[in-house]
Amino acid sequence: MSKNITLSKVFPFIVIVMAVIGLLASFALTYDTLSIAHNPNYKPSCNLNPVISCGDVINTRGDNIFGLPYPYYGIAAFATLLTVGVTMLAGGKPNKYYWRAFLVVSGLGVIGAYALLLKSVFKIHALCPFCLSVDVATTTIFWYALLYIVDNKYLVLNNTTFKKIYPFIRRHHLDILLFWFILVIAFLLNHFWYYYGKHL
Repeated sequence: MSKNITLSKVFPFIVIVMAVIGLLASFALTYDTLSIAHNPNYKPSCNLNPVISCGDVINTRGDNIFGLPYPYYGIAAFATLLTVGVTMLAGGKPNKYYWRAFLVVSGLGVIGAYALLLKSVFKIHALCPFCLSVDVATTTIFWYALLYIVDNKYLVLNNTTFKKIYPFIRRHHLDILLFWFILVIAFLLNHFWYYYGKHL
């Protein structure tokens, strides 16, 4: 980022944009979940082929916590993140303990999102575009939250090796994030090549 565009200035917008993406995806998943519950023959609009099929993912048994489907928690989580971003734009300055908790919670969100992705890949054998949108949103928020927290010394890491490589990480923050997404896409294409390979 240029000297005039710092992470401290951009971070609230990153949180807001990613929260909106996650919120819209969660609402879409909630709508499809409720529609399938009322009509088992309902076909979500994102049922594009045997691999890209929201219906197969939504219809999986056990996809709930305390009886509530995952998308409900997504709505609550991303609505909270949206509030955080707006609060920052309004001048709110939470303390370091708040940001450490934020990092932990966003990290748990990433773990949960990728656990569901792996379940979709290896157990359900189908992908949901809305779920993939959530993966992008949670990953992006966690990555930039980590950088924001370290930059502002809300979390001080004294490891010598980390101190040496952190300037490189900061210079290539977007490259690293995009590289991660490319790796995920390559993994998914490789796994589902049995379908996509014959349709090229």
